[in-house]
Amino acid sequence: MGIVLLAVIGLILLWMVMAYNRLISLKNQVANGWKQIDVQLKRRHDLIPNLVNAVKGAMDFEKSTLEAVISARNKAVSASGGGVAQVAKAEGELTQALGRLFALSENYPTLKATANIQQLQEELTGTENKVGFARQLYNDVATSYNTAQQQFPTNLMAGLAKASPAELWQIEDTGDRAVPNVDLKMG
Repeated sequence: MGIVLLAVIGLILLWMVMAYNRLISLKNQVANGWKQIDVQLKRRHDLIPNLVNAVKGAMDFEKSTLEAVISARNKAVSASGGGVAQVAKAEGELTQALGRLFALSENYPTLKATANIQQLQEELTGTENKVGFARQLYNDVATSYNTAQQQFPTNLMAGLAKASPAELWQIEDTGDRAVPNVDLKMG
């Protein structure tokens, strides 16, 4: 009888250690996922002034668009220390401002032909893709972490592991949710 009781206590302790370690591992993966987003956003923020300076001379009368991009970038940089929702909102505004800049640059054939500007746009596009992948990874890990905290019996260990729900990266702007209109008509 005593051996069975010790075995049951041993199994319970083993489960507690495993559940605690799983929660800590997921918590660290969430933090790492957030840092990966942060690294890509920093790269994005660093590329934008170069792009703005490269197009500045060719787009003299489009100053309001350039100023909007610079302002949105500055907001995004200052939001980087905030929570997920605050960063997502600022980054959404920056994405919209960059979209307007890219749309306007299509009206300037000499600007489109400049190798430096093309290279910067390609780097920014690549960085946007990396940001998207980092956001997806973060949300996947945060969802696993949140799920583990809510599932029984692991939820019994959540307090000991100081686990609190991780915010998910969400689209804040309804315009970002809209389906794009693609017109492939020739002429």
